[in-house]
Amino acid sequence: MSKKKQKKNDDQDMATKVATLALTFAAGWIATKVVSTIWKKASGHDAPTDTDDPDISLPEAMAFAAITGGVGVLARRLAAGQATRVSARLTGGNPHAVPDVEP
Repeated sequence: MSKKKQKKNDDQDMATKVATLALTFAAGWIATKVVSTIWKKASGHDAPTDTDDPDISLPEAMAFAAITGGVGVLARRLAAGQATRVSARLTGGNPHAVPDVEP
């Protein structure tokens, strides 16, 4: 692989990493706000901030942890996929291309 092509691939990788980081933070913040809002409407009180608090029942803490974890994973997966597409659009690459791997 030529140095020029290697440099272009390195730039695409860095752009993808930066976009993934930014979109992951944004997706995490939005997911937290959505879960907190839905939790408050469904339960009538604020979402737990400390699941080790003795005032929070074990089933409530487990439900909150499961919901938060699931939404967090979904948000990260969607953010990573979108970051790849945005990076490819900005750098002129193919978002579906498999990167070259040298032995």
